[in-house]
Amino acid sequence: MFGNYFDRRPDGYRQSIQMGMQAASRFSGRMVMADSAGEEQIAQLREVLDEAERIVIGAGAGLSTSAGFVYDGERFRKYFFDFEEKYGFHDMYSGGFYVMQLEPEITWAYWARNIYINRYKSAPRPVYRQLLELVEDKDYFVITTNVDHQFQRAGFDRSRLFYTQGDYGSFQSVDPEDHRTYDNEEWVMKAMEAQGFIKDETGEFIVPGDGSLCMRIPQELVPKTPDGSDVTMNLRSDDTFVEDEGWHAASERYAGFLQRLEGRRVLFLELGVGANTPVIIKYPFWQMTRDDPKATYACLNYNESYAPVEIRKQSICISGDIGDVLERL
Repeated sequence: MFGNYFDRRPDGYRQSIQMGMQAASRFSGRMVMADSAGEEQIAQLREVLDEAERIVIGAGAGLSTSAGFVYDGERFRKYFFDFEEKYGFHDMYSGGFYVMQLEPEITWAYWARNIYINRYKSAPRPVYRQLLELVEDKDYFVITTNVDHQFQRAGFDRSRLFYTQGDYGSFQSVDPEDHRTYDNEEWVMKAMEAQGFIKDETGEFIVPGDGSLCMRIPQELVPKTPDGSDVTMNLRSDDTFVEDEGWHAASERYAGFLQRLEGRRVLFLELGVGANTPVIIKYPFWQMTRDDPKATYACLNYNESYAPVEIRKQSICISGDIGDVLERL
């Protein structure tokens, strides 16, 4: 089914990219655009889900957006109103770049808040839990470019998850010889307290009633590795990204799962994957669907759902809010 993609030592990430690069030149570029989330499309996807023997879930930012992880608006202002007022940026993404030019005590105060609400708080909407309910009795595997670990928080089996692009919950050293990552949960909680956040009755940090927060942390709280080196986020942005032992183990498990698909009724379920990094999930899903006449490719996305004409008969493309579609399923 997958030819020589997996001849070498299992590395699901790079083998997927290899497939994706090859797929980019094999498809004509003509696309079939999505249908709206009508009853016929929902019923078709429901049938495929029921009959699938194995499911490969590919998740992008659109899934977390549907779950309520938006980086601007009310959610941004609730935790970053003081940064917005002083520095003039209006979303967490822009702010993450802006603060890198400031003093470390301010930079890491900002990042503590960012990490806390995007990694250690559960999603506002139960979209991930709804997805788990649909697949937990199936043989599934998840590959995702998201870094918020909401799959894990929702109860997905950790051995069936591959976070390709890093984790908000991990630091890495700026030392290129250090290939380890460092859990940051304890540091985040201390840094939130140091800025004046208080815990409510559920144990979540909130802004105190008088709105008084400090936009910097003490110098001694600026994060370091155990040997005193500076750290940065373990997020893939260039070739300095650290792929630690856990990352490689997950990549190997993903490769092994793909090898076991041949001869099975497979559903490649793509959720909220955009066009930024299509060679990781989207293009490989297209290629594997084309290679296997028993496979189905399903794409759920908000106004960005489509499939190549070459796999038209094997595709279900639905445009709409992912959470709404999952609820109807």
